[in-house]
Amino acid sequence: MEHLKKLRGLLLLTPLLLLSGCGTVLLNPSGDVAMQQGRLIVVSTVLMLLIIVPVIGLTVFFAWKYRASNKEAEYAPEWDHSTQLELAIWAAPLIIIIALGAVTWISTHTLDPYRALRRIDDTRPVPADVKPLVVEVVALDWKWLFIYPEQGIASVNELAAPVDRPIKFKITSSTVMNSFYIPALAGQIYAMPGMESKLHAVINKAGEYEGFSANFSGEGFSHMRFKFHGLADADFDKWVANVKGAGGQLDRAGYLKLEKPSEREPVQRWASVSSDLFHAILNRCVEPGKMCLHQMAEIDARGGLGLPSAYDIASKPAYSADPLSPQRRYVAAFCAPGDPVDLPLYSSVAITPAILKE
Repeated sequence: MEHLKKLRGLLLLTPLLLLSGCGTVLLNPSGDVAMQQGRLIVVSTVLMLLIIVPVIGLTVFFAWKYRASNKEAEYAPEWDHSTQLELAIWAAPLIIIIALGAVTWISTHTLDPYRALRRIDDTRPVPADVKPLVVEVVALDWKWLFIYPEQGIASVNELAAPVDRPIKFKITSSTVMNSFYIPALAGQIYAMPGMESKLHAVINKAGEYEGFSANFSGEGFSHMRFKFHGLADADFDKWVANVKGAGGQLDRAGYLKLEKPSEREPVQRWASVSSDLFHAILNRCVEPGKMCLHQMAEIDARGGLGLPSAYDIASKPAYSADPLSPQRRYVAAFCAPGDPVDLPLYSSVAITPAILKE
């Protein structure tokens, strides 16, 4: 019997031992946005427990009170309604739902990742003269590219930012949908090809934090991780200087090589980066001669290439039944030679005719 009691005690301690290995970064993060999200989890859990705990307790109580061996329990087979019980059963969940709805509505707007930060933490607003650090994020197969347009540098699988300075992430993907996530900083944000997601966040404590992809994206997904360094202003300046000292330039040709799938990619740094690289990645036109998505969208917005139509664009020689007579010439393709970013819309579109039968 004594052995059974010890075994029961060990079984009760097993869940606690399992939980002891779990990290608490979600409930004890180092960034203000993640801190607010952690509080939202706690508040929502407590509100739901206000219903769950009494229901579980009453279930156990009723099972014990009305057990078959309790002959003193009240037996009322004809009982079918109680106004007081109906009010209690429906009023309590309704109040909880209203409270959860209010908390969710407020938090959804306050923690909108596209919304610029208004505070550094719960005691300090963002100073009016402070500009956010802009970081352009590209999810590759299977690594992360970070571009600092203001500093003119880039890195792979290494991210750094100064403490207590707002960060504005611009996020996209090269191939498939991915998810950018630093638990200590803020919630995860999807990265999608041809689209730009945004995330505003701030880190409040210096340290090294884990970042990774939170969305399965293929064979090398599990190794798609990076280090995020929260640094003091002076240390961040040193980090930027070290990156610049690494030498090298990341241009379009270099990016096309980097874009090829690879796993367990080590940290890479570039002292300079093409100013239009992220724009070209976002608009799917890094390759030479490829029209950008924003150019296609502008053509569509102007009514498409049907105005003037292909019939009007084509040369129209006089009709002849003679098979040797000149055939009509139609527009068969549109290409964008040169730099599709710097050239105006229609000056970068060259018409390439092809001889087709009418």
